[in-house]
Amino acid sequence: MSNWLFRAGILLACPAIVYFGRISPDARGLGIGLGVGGLIVLVEYLVAELNLMTIVFGVLGTAVGIIVARLVDYMVLQIGNESLYATWDRFALLRYFAFGALGLAISVRKFPELDDLDKDLLKMGKRRGAQIKILDAGAIIDGRVAEIVETRFLSGTVVVPRFVLSELNRMAESDDAAKRARGRRGLDIVARLQENGSTPVKILDKDVPEIREADGKIVRLARDMGAQIVTVDFNVNKMAALDAVVCLNVNDLSAALRQVVLPGEGMSVFVMKEGKEREQGIGYLDDGTMVVVDDGRRAIGRRVEAVVTSIHQTSNGRMVFAKARPEKTAQAA
Repeated sequence: MSNWLFRAGILLACPAIVYFGRISPDARGLGIGLGVGGLIVLVEYLVAELNLMTIVFGVLGTAVGIIVARLVDYMVLQIGNESLYATWDRFALLRYFAFGALGLAISVRKFPELDDLDKDLLKMGKRRGAQIKILDAGAIIDGRVAEIVETRFLSGTVVVPRFVLSELNRMAESDDAAKRARGRRGLDIVARLQENGSTPVKILDKDVPEIREADGKIVRLARDMGAQIVTVDFNVNKMAALDAVVCLNVNDLSAALRQVVLPGEGMSVFVMKEGKEREQGIGYLDDGTMVVVDDGRRAIGRRVEAVVTSIHQTSNGRMVFAKARPEKTAQAA
């Protein structure tokens, strides 16, 4: 509604300015003012339908076209043929209009391809042997990826999409304290990655507007670029598998690096609390693996020597079952 009121105001104001400003206080002046107002409204309507960057590149393209026209003029002048230059100069207005229009058309038509420039450059890097790792918000907030990058176990170019940064920024400005802390931690991790000089980190201004969910955007982007995803989210693993995208899960890496224990081996574990069953004690290995110690309840608060009896893998992780050695339970922590 406000747009139409603005346009109506322009159509009324232009004839009034021409008439009452005594530029041409007659019917002819009113017609000229109305025509100028209509031209302004038409330009305003067309501009409203265009993206700001499209307008900027259109103006730049027109300016470049006129500059090229001037260069061509100079080249024709250097030929030294006066009759040729006279004929060339007779079409000066048409020539400048043609070059300006071509510059405008080329810049507007080719501007959308700039959005794919990052992707094309990254694809070129991939063909040269570089591997691209795209980080999702979960992997960034988790933070372990920064240590992996710093130890140079993650090769190639690390990419953080702009929409992931926007998601972290929204979290950092959230009213929820926990979410705000997670968002700020994620932004700190991104800054830490950028300060690392051993592995290049790139912020990618590439979005997938047809997909709303961030996880879906990450998978589509990785598929289009031939890149790999770094995540801690099991659902992203599943989505990536459906699109044949390689997904590197930090949790899987952590599990692969856990201390190897086999049934029959001895271990030293600090018993922290009592277990669910009678006489059980609970302890943890250095990597966080839970150890259920039979006959370990009486050793709570102390370190106990135990023998591994079995290992059980659950959806939440690995559990180790062990039995305390009676002769070692008295050893203090």
